[in-house]
Amino acid sequence: MSDLLAAVQAAQPVKSVAVLASVLREQFSAEEVSFLITDFGGNAVVRLTGSTEQGGTTEPEPLALVGTVYEQVIRSQQLWVSTEAQAEDEAGPGSTRVVAPVTDRGDAIGLLELTLPAPPDHQKLERITEASRVLAYAVVVNRRFTDLYEWGRRTTPLSLASEIQRRLLPESFTCDAGPFIIAGSLEPAADAGGDTFDYILNGHGLNMSLTDAMGHDVRAALLATVVVGAMRNARRAGLGLAAQAEAANSAVLEHAVREHRAVLDESAKVHNALAEHGAQAMVTGQLLRVAFDTGRTEFINAGHTWPLLLRHGKVAEITPVVDLPFGIALHATYHVQSLDLRPGDRLVLLTDGMLEPHGHDRELRRLIEETGTLHPREATRTLTTSVLAATDHDPRDDATVLCLDWFGPGWSRHDTSPPSP
Repeated sequence: MSDLLAAVQAAQPVKSVAVLASVLREQFSAEEVSFLITDFGGNAVVRLTGSTEQGGTTEPEPLALVGTVYEQVIRSQQLWVSTEAQAEDEAGPGSTRVVAPVTDRGDAIGLLELTLPAPPDHQKLERITEASRVLAYAVVVNRRFTDLYEWGRRTTPLSLASEIQRRLLPESFTCDAGPFIIAGSLEPAADAGGDTFDYILNGHGLNMSLTDAMGHDVRAALLATVVVGAMRNARRAGLGLAAQAEAANSAVLEHAVREHRAVLDESAKVHNALAEHGAQAMVTGQLLRVAFDTGRTEFINAGHTWPLLLRHGKVAEITPVVDLPFGIALHATYHVQSLDLRPGDRLVLLTDGMLEPHGHDRELRRLIEETGTLHPREATRTLTTSVLAATDHDPRDDATVLCLDWFGPGWSRHDTSPPSP
């Protein structure tokens, strides 16, 4: 492992995966070593090793996941080793194919694929697992410096609005961290209607948000940028949920005024501008904070669709007080409320784009119940892709889900299972 880390650190960011593959080929006497990265939609992988983007000669092509070994490994997060018959069909006589998940804290980054001259023993399989962890590290560290990994995830072109929107989302859509697992998903992957989700950990708890900016295309993406930026700025200044919501509201109102060229230092004109144009810059949203030590959950709902809670295998709607959306009133008040979040619960935040294709939430509740045993990463993907299926892959609005599995204070990933609800 030390050799692998040294090779990654010495390589140029764009060459790190190619260098790592070369070292692995030598260490394992492998016939072939490849890294395949998952795309934004979670429906395909792209083979980056040997691609022209890394100085190779191969034009990369998306490989569909459905029904493949690649899908099996990503979903199960388990190593796959070909049988003798499979080896003869896929890797050649006498060769063995191994596919390992490349994952960091629950974020399914991609796959490590090796073709070996002989079946690996237990020790070699453990070394392959270690190598996949180093590969995950290499991607996480180096994607800050190169477009390679971003490019690899784009199996369809992104619009300008979607490009802006993607910059607002967390770098990793999934985080598996001790007392909780959080995962988000957004469809469609190539266009934008203004949805965002966000999460961040600090020393005391988990902060998360979900927002839906009115409108579509670039205007909605810019409005989403304003509200997410305001909430992050307030949070990083150490302010609580209410102050974060107030900052978002003020920022949206100011954006509306500036957009329509109102004179900010004359209050009458400000009020007139807001009365005429403010509603055109409306953003709904939810903010939530869970304390790690107590599990105490604080929540603000700014005109947004109510969350759904899966407990004991059944889904119920949470109906807290709903405050005004951001951008409606100058002095809107946002109430910090408590949610009854218990160990074993799954909390699902969603935008209205998840409800509109079905016309009601009965189908959505059924899906949440059916996917209750899946990792949140897989559950959120199932939920958003159901919208694509219901709209013949042409939804009128973003469909976004943010899913939180809460295991409770003091629970460790070393435990054999989460506590019972």
